[in-house]
Amino acid sequence: MTDWPPIDPADATAVAERRDELVAAVRDHAGQIAYQLARLQGGDYGQATVETDGGEWTVKYEGGDLEYLRYDPVRGSEVYVISTKQPPEPDALADALLDYQAFVEGFGDYVDSLDGVLDDVSTDFPEVATTDGVVGERDRVLGRIREVCDRIAGELQRYEGGDYGTYATRVDGTRWELKWEGARASYLRVGGTGGLYLLSQYEPPSAADIREYAPRFRGFVEAYNDHVAELESDLATVEL
Repeated sequence: MTDWPPIDPADATAVAERRDELVAAVRDHAGQIAYQLARLQGGDYGQATVETDGGEWTVKYEGGDLEYLRYDPVRGSEVYVISTKQPPEPDALADALLDYQAFVEGFGDYVDSLDGVLDDVSTDFPEVATTDGVVGERDRVLGRIREVCDRIAGELQRYEGGDYGTYATRVDGTRWELKWEGARASYLRVGGTGGLYLLSQYEPPSAADIREYAPRFRGFVEAYNDHVAELESDLATVEL
C-alpha cells in the first residue's frame, strides 16, 4: 500500500481566497482607470495600452465599466489580471502585481501629457450661414407646383371617378407620372420607377433638382391640357 504525503485542503482554499481578494481590489481600482479612460476617449467602449519597463498593460472598457485588464510581460506569458472568465493563476497574478504600480503611474503620466493640450484651441467660430433664403425659394416653387398638381388631381378625380389613380405622359422623352388620391396629388415623379420625386409625402428634392426640373414642369402641364383637349374632342363627336 502506497503512503501518500498528508495534504491540508485548507492550504489551497487560503491561497484562492487571497487571490480573490487581490483580484477584487484590483478590479475596483482599475475600474476607476477604465471610467476615466471612457470619459477621456468618449464612446461606449474602447481600450488603451500603457507600456512599463516590465511589459505592457491593456485596459479595455465597455459602457464605462472595466471589461478586462491584461498584462503582457517582457518575459513570460500574458495574463488577464481581470477578465470576464476565470481568475488568473496565483503565481501569474503575483508577478503581474509587482508591475501594477508602474502601470498606474504610466496611466497618470498619459493623462498629464494631455493637460493643457486644448488651452489654445479657439472657440471663435464663424457665423453659421442661414438656409432661410434657399428654403424659402424651394418652398415657394414646390408650393406652386403642389397647387397646380392638386388642381390636376381634382380634375382627374372628377373625370375618372374613384378615390385614386395616375396620369402619366412623356415630356421631351422623359416620363412624368402624377398619382392622385382624392382631390390631392400624392406624388409627382420624373423618370419612371426609381426616378426623382418632385412632389411626395417625404422629404423634398434638392435645390439642384428643383432648378433642373421645375422649368420642365410647364411641359407636363401643357401635356395634361392637350390630354384634356383630346378628351373634349372625342366627346364632341358623340351624337344622341
